[in-house]
Amino acid sequence: MKAMILAAGKGTRVRPLTHSLPKPMIPILGKPVMEYLVEELSRHGFNQIMVNTAHLANHLENYFSDGRRWGVEIGYSFEGQIRDGEVIAQPVGSAGGMRRIQDFGGFFDDTFLVVCGDALIDLDLTAAVRRHWQSGAAASMVVAHVPPSEVSNYGVVECDSNRRITGFQEKPSVDEARSDLVNTGIYFFEPEVLDLIPKGCEYDIGSQLFPDILAAGLPFNAIDIPFNWIDIGRLSDYWDANQRLMLGHLNYIRMPGTEMYPGVWCGLNVKVDWDNVRIEGPVYIGAGSNIRSGAEILGPTWIGHGCVIEGGAKVRRSILFEYSRLGSRANVDEAVIFGRNCVDKEGQSIHDGDLELDWVSDSRDAPTDS
Repeated sequence: MKAMILAAGKGTRVRPLTHSLPKPMIPILGKPVMEYLVEELSRHGFNQIMVNTAHLANHLENYFSDGRRWGVEIGYSFEGQIRDGEVIAQPVGSAGGMRRIQDFGGFFDDTFLVVCGDALIDLDLTAAVRRHWQSGAAASMVVAHVPPSEVSNYGVVECDSNRRITGFQEKPSVDEARSDLVNTGIYFFEPEVLDLIPKGCEYDIGSQLFPDILAAGLPFNAIDIPFNWIDIGRLSDYWDANQRLMLGHLNYIRMPGTEMYPGVWCGLNVKVDWDNVRIEGPVYIGAGSNIRSGAEILGPTWIGHGCVIEGGAKVRRSILFEYSRLGSRANVDEAVIFGRNCVDKEGQSIHDGDLELDWVSDSRDAPTDS
């Protein structure tokens, strides 16, 4: 079966992570968030996958290549151009990306799935596509229930008693929301829907194509199947996703490495002064990392490979990308550290001058021994 992964966005709400990585390549427990999605598609027989790319496309295309590592075929539709040797991203919108692929080679010749490349799901896609077929709809959207207090963060979906979609509200206030069902960014389409998308222009699925489907009178179905859905929309969502996964909230995702002590996993060749450090799991320590005497690490915390944590440093509920180095006076709490950047879980910078950090730098620039 065929699928499309939406991966052309700039990921502005998770900056500064996306200054150097496309959003689907942001690591969750050490591997790109989109890789979990490709694995899920493969498990359910969606083995021909097109990906639209734009922002920092080479990172994504070089990593996933032709998809054979996951037992699928992957192709790419780059939205942009190369001008004077410079790659210029020019996204055409989520629906525009679908139409661009179809106009180029007619890829979508039967029921197809469209998913966002920046979410973690454990949806039974086989059951979902069966629901789509049974409904006889031209388009189906997988929806999820959220607490009424959270509806303003999502696109709200209105349905009749037969689960036919009748309308939408984009991030309504709590008082104005007419439903607790929200759009999860998982869609099934029949090829006829593509005729509603104009050629050669930027066009969005949610704000433009969906109203067009309703206006055309095409049957539009909501699929309501309980599943876990972790959206990486904002940097706070990214921090929360790592926390939840390390606590085991998605059953099919397991911690990598070897469990050295209950709740503490390690990669290869780590150096830890186990008798003189305080570590409370869940914690992962990446290969080649050095945790020195007197350090304190409280989970859920992810420490990438090649990191150095000096004695006296304190790390709590945080994410350290590879080759991060924390000095002895570092006090990192609910933060994300990558390269030479340290931000709190809301994306606000934590500065050395605050004296919460001694220093944070690439450990490849510094000696590994005291």
